[in-house]
Amino acid sequence: MDDQAIRLRKDRAAVNADDVKVDLIAFVVAVNDSEPCVLTIGQADTLPSGPFALEHRSLQSGLRGWVEQQTGHRLGYIEQLYTFADRDRIGAERQQRVISISYLALTRKEQAAGPPKCGWQSWYEYFPWEDHRSGTPPVVLDVLRPRLIEWANGVRDAATRRERWQRATIAFGFDDRLWNEELTLQRYELVYEAGLVQEAVRGRDGAPPPLVPSKSMVADHRRIVATGIARLRSKIKYRPVVFELMPTVFTLLQLQRTVEALAGRLIHKPNFRRLIEQQELVEETGEATTETGGRPAKLFRFRHAVLDDRLIAGTKLPLARG
Repeated sequence: MDDQAIRLRKDRAAVNADDVKVDLIAFVVAVNDSEPCVLTIGQADTLPSGPFALEHRSLQSGLRGWVEQQTGHRLGYIEQLYTFADRDRIGAERQQRVISISYLALTRKEQAAGPPKCGWQSWYEYFPWEDHRSGTPPVVLDVLRPRLIEWANGVRDAATRRERWQRATIAFGFDDRLWNEELTLQRYELVYEAGLVQEAVRGRDGAPPPLVPSKSMVADHRRIVATGIARLRSKIKYRPVVFELMPTVFTLLQLQRTVEALAGRLIHKPNFRRLIEQQELVEETGEATTETGGRPAKLFRFRHAVLDDRLIAGTKLPLARG
């Protein structure tokens, strides 16, 4: 049993168990045809989840059980993402405090098939402003920029107006600022605060303002996805977790396209390959494939021995800034 599960049981023993509800929520990621996908249930608006029960051996075993039960998918690599325990997280029962413990899980394309009751959705359907592989998405300049200007100017206090617009310029790269792909959560929280997503206007009286075109999710599941994207975009730069998403053998171009899909921006190809070679992250299999449509491309596999090399902790992938 993990330490957090033990602490949770002690905490629940200190209060009436009915006063606290602990949910386990999974953000499961695969990359399918160069598209980063998230595993959903329901109307593609819900992450696999379920309550942590006293009979669960640990938090992770409880999560794995719920995901397999709801989707038929057995999880491999997982890590704890974040614990949401805000005071306004109230359960169906009055006075019930809800604690949500979210996890990031990575899986490979060949393992990503699921039964009809679940589905894989591109995470860019929920965050269309995050995909900069083909340049700045039109939604950023045509929709978000004018709406955020309107929101920033919607207060009388000049200092607040400046503070709001400064946050917008930093988050979205306005006014010649650089786009930072790791600020996914800050961007979502900003458009939420500005009332530009469906989750922000639920339960409000009157007609909602025009929203940014995007898929919504139940409760705060889209916030959890944003948290997971930000974590993964940061982590692929210094730990070789991307190989948890790759098939057993792959081309260097497939590896590059996978990293680009996750980062939402292009990578400098020569620098990327030079880095892969210098860090000895992969090794040749001695085979090649013609599935790329051009000359036969060499096939590689991940060198698992690199996990024992502490130098890998300093690796930075060369994301293109142009």
